[in-house]
Parts: sequence; structure tokens; C-alpha cells
Amino acid sequence: MSKDLPPETSTHAAPIEVPGNPDLSGAAVAHKGWRNPEVLLIFMAAAMPLSFSTWMALLNNFSVEMADFTGREIGILQSLREIPGFMAFTAIFVLIILREQTFALISLLVLGIGVAISGYFPTVVGLYCTTVLMSIGFHYFETMQQALSLQWVKKERTAMVMGRQLSAKSVASLVMFGIVWAMLELLNVEYRYVYLFGGALTVIAAVFAWMAFPKFADAHPQTKKLILRKRYWLYYALTFMSGARRQIFTVFAGFLMVEKFGYDAATITLLFLLNHAINMVLAPKIGKLIGKWGERKALTFEYIGLFIVFVSYAFVENDKLAGALYVIDHLFFAMAIAIKTYFQKIADPADISSTAGVSFTINHIAAVFIPVAFGMLWLISPSAVFLSGAAMAAVSLILALNVPHDPEPGNEVVMGYKSHQPMLRPAE
Repeated sequence: MSKDLPPETSTHAAPIEVPGNPDLSGAAVAHKGWRNPEVLLIFMAAAMPLSFSTWMALLNNFSVEMADFTGREIGILQSLREIPGFMAFTAIFVLIILREQTFALISLLVLGIGVAISGYFPTVVGLYCTTVLMSIGFHYFETMQQALSLQWVKKERTAMVMGRQLSAKSVASLVMFGIVWAMLELLNVEYRYVYLFGGALTVIAAVFAWMAFPKFADAHPQTKKLILRKRYWLYYALTFMSGARRQIFTVFAGFLMVEKFGYDAATITLLFLLNHAINMVLAPKIGKLIGKWGERKALTFEYIGLFIVFVSYAFVENDKLAGALYVIDHLFFAMAIAIKTYFQKIADPADISSTAGVSFTINHIAAVFIPVAFGMLWLISPSAVFLSGAAMAAVSLILALNVPHDPEPGNEVVMGYKSHQPMLRPAE
């Protein structure tokens, strides 16, 4: 594993290039028509939830009704689902063979296949296996989607384009939640065919993207080994804290709605739909705002807001206010774009793909221990769980204040280790 030495690079086989636009050096450039890198990124972002939202919508009912799951089995399944995220750093080894764009589309295909076949294996072991397959595709796709976004999109447009990707995901999720509901409630379609339909849509989208879009040139040859650079330490820390905060929301905030305030499944589903509807509208605007404010101000705003939300979770007694907190909490997820654009500004361009895998692993470290440890704390005091989340937000705020107003190589942090001069690539 490399530290701060100049990375070794290798190039892929010559890609098919768009006529009139021979390369993407430095960042993605404008391509005529819709067959351009930004459209592909948004299209792939929308293709992923077609299957993943189907899987999420069906999991609890299918596992209980068809596979006789108890709390023990569902806990094991969720732990297995996180393992591919923790192992995302292995993506760099696949990139020795495949280009990032190819790997992203193959991962999308694996995700779709994993969901499509889930309904045909209604057993404990069967669900474990299809979940791992689905999760491998999901986490590798998300890793490559991030890497390609940071490589292909110009720095001044990255936050806005990532906001549009979040909006596309929300639109696709809304559509699929509605279709799944209609298939189950109005048409009485069997689970296996609902899974098959959702998974097939992602498979079809992946094949379409493979055939319809050119193989875009890589902006920079990518490092083909694992790297941990000292000068990225703040990015790693922000990523870890972001992963920890995600567990508080995904595991415990929803559980609070059910246990304390008696929200039924239909009401929880409505909250999910509301979250996606709001994200659909506001995520692109948040992306533009991050581009205007800069990462330091955006992250500071996010973590002050999260501190208030987590403290409010700890003491809320009104069910409607609790639901509002849940929606606000979810909205802050879009602000995490600022962590990615901060890295894009300080990174050696050749490090992006390798670091994308490493960052997904760092982000999932918290998923290994927080659900278990905080689950035990929940038995003693649910409020203590959310106050601990508030403490995490406070730590994140301190880290955010260490982000410079104008981050760049050589100016990665306000205080602490930084490279002494901009990172220059050695002459080829």
C-alpha cells in the first residue's frame, strides 16, 4: 500500500472516442447531443433504484412471509449486505483488467440480476446468497459512479451534476415504489415476478447504456494499487464520520418512528416517498448551492443542522415533529456531496478511482460496529443513542472547520498535515 510516493500508473486499451471530441483530458468536455458523460452518469444513477428500490420495498414482507425470517435472520442478512461495501477497496484490483465505465455497467448488470432472481430463492440461505450478489453489484456500482463523476465532470460543475444524479435516483425510486405498490395491491402479482420486473429494468438499462453510449476516454491514467495518502487525512475522517451518521439514520431514526410513535408500515412508506419527492426537487438546487458556497460553508451548515436534529430526536415527544425531523435528516444527505467535491479539488487526478474504493470501505467501517453497539445502548436509553449522534455531528463540525475556503493540492487543510507543494504528475 502506497503512502505519499508518486503512484505508478497504467493505461487501459484505447477507448472508443466521440467524434470531434478526442479526449476528456482535465475533465469532461462538452459533447454534442445526449450521448455525453454527464447524461450517462445521470442515466446510470436512475437505473440503479429501479431494482434496488424494488428489493428494499419487498424485503421485510418477503423474508417473513416466504422465508420465515425472524429478527436473527434479518440481522444476519443486513450484516451480509454491508460486507461488499466494506470490501469496496478491492475495486482497484478489478480496474487492472477493466475500465471504470465498463466496470460500472457490469456492476449495474450484477445488481439487476441479483434482484431479479431473489424471488426464486425463498429460503434463508437463498436470500442470503441473492442479497450478497445484489450488494456486490450495488456497492461496486456506487464506487465507480463516484469515481467517474469526479473524473469526467469539471470541478465547477461537479456539485450540480451530483445533485442531478441524486434527483434522478429519487425520481426512479418514486416511480418504482408506486409500481411495486400497484403490482402487489391492485394486480396481486406474486413476489417473484415483482422482483423479476424490477431487476430486469436495471438489466435492460445497463445493456442500453452499454450499446448507446460511447466508451469515453479516461481523463487521467489511474493508479492501479491501493493508496492511503497522508495529505488526504481530513477527507478520510469526514468520510468515516459520514458513514457513522448514516447508521444513526438508517438503523435508529426509523426504528424510533415505529417503537415510540407507533408509525405503521404505510406511514413509514409515505415518509420514504416524501423524502424522495423532496430530494427530486431540492437535490440539484443543493448541488448548485454547494458550488456557490464552497465545501467549508456547506459542511458547516450540514453538521450544525445535524447536531440540532439529533438532539431533537433525543427529546421529541410529538409524532408529527418526529416525522418532520426524519424528513429534514434525510435531506441533509444531499449535503454530503461537499465531501466528494472537496476531495476532487485536493486530489491527484490519478488517485480518484483507488481512493473511491478506499473511501467506501472507510464509510462502511461504522456499519460493522455501530448497529450492534448502539443497539445495546438503545436498550438502556434511546435518547443516549441520538445524543451520541449529536456528539458525532459536533466532531464532524470541528473537522469541517478545518476545510480551507479554497482547497487545492498543497492547501488541503487549515491545520495539520498537508503537502508542501501542489502534487505534480511526473513526466510520462
